[in-house]
Amino acid sequence: MRQVTERTLSRGPAPLPPDRPMWHVTLTVVGSALDPGEVRAALERLTHERPFLLSARYASDRAELRYWEEAPILEDAAALALRLWGEHRRSAELPEWRVSGLEVVDRATFQRRAMDSASPALMPAGGVRPF
Repeated sequence: MRQVTERTLSRGPAPLPPDRPMWHVTLTVVGSALDPGEVRAALERLTHERPFLLSARYASDRAELRYWEEAPILEDAAALALRLWGEHRRSAELPEWRVSGLEVVDRATFQRRAMDSASPALMPAGGVRPF
């Protein structure tokens, strides 16, 4: 067993291997209108179950989730994203909504957009706010 020392900790996190790319995912779901407070509470429960979520925006009839997904190819990242809402519907008590939009982009595309945009690309990590 390796002993953790101050020296080991000072190196910082290990870089991701080059064969494990990260994809920025934006997943949009829509459905029947609910009380916005219920939608917010459901999204907050989801962030506790899946702490990788960067941010969520919501209204009474829709929600948008943003996060990074680790997958070897875009198709795998998209498949994981399409299953996210349904897999957590019961445990996080999510609304019975359906996926209406999905965007998956590589890190370079996301960074290029962030540099070109006048508005911030992300809100603070874990943030849940209305549209």
